[in-house]
Amino acid sequence: MKQLTATGTTVEEAVQSALEQLQTSKDQVNVEVIDEGKKGFFGVFGTKPAIVKVAIQKDPVQDAESFILEVAEQMGAPVQVKSETSGRDIFIEMTGEKIAMLIGKRGQTLNSLQYLAQLAVNRETDQYYTIVLDAENYRARRKETLENLAHRLADKALRIGEDVKLEPMPSYERKIIHAALQDNDKVETDSAGNEPKRHIVIRPV
Repeated sequence: MKQLTATGTTVEEAVQSALEQLQTSKDQVNVEVIDEGKKGFFGVFGTKPAIVKVAIQKDPVQDAESFILEVAEQMGAPVQVKSETSGRDIFIEMTGEKIAMLIGKRGQTLNSLQYLAQLAVNRETDQYYTIVLDAENYRARRKETLENLAHRLADKALRIGEDVKLEPMPSYERKIIHAALQDNDKVETDSAGNEPKRHIVIRPV
């Protein structure tokens, strides 16, 4: 978090000095008054300056959007973004002419970009935000694909009477597999392995 300590003859003057140095406005910062100062005798002798600590407030949505726009530009696939928030979940939809480049094979590039955006947003903050990055409705299409895969491999596990291991997936995709099979009392699902190779195992009951 960008912050600095400033002084002035009054609190207001100290805050204004900090705002000028940070090149921002008062509605974008948190102000902590360390010392309100003291006027001296005849306004001169014994004067004590006011001291304030001013910190720029983080805007997680703006931080996420800026990061994505910058990375996409550097990859040669500039995009436009549209964001929605729900609590600490930030949903960002990307559109652009070269969007396929940012999705990648099986969404690997999209997942990596989402992970990096989440790291950027949660750096230097005590509040954790979850980023969900989407493009061309990929997440919904991927969810349907994973649900179909879950049912198909559950049938395979029952048919061969053995455990079936899936390919490594990020945690939110593993949750889709677990949810798809939670009502199937003939199989059970577990996650195995360590990140980034953590995967689902479907086993007959």
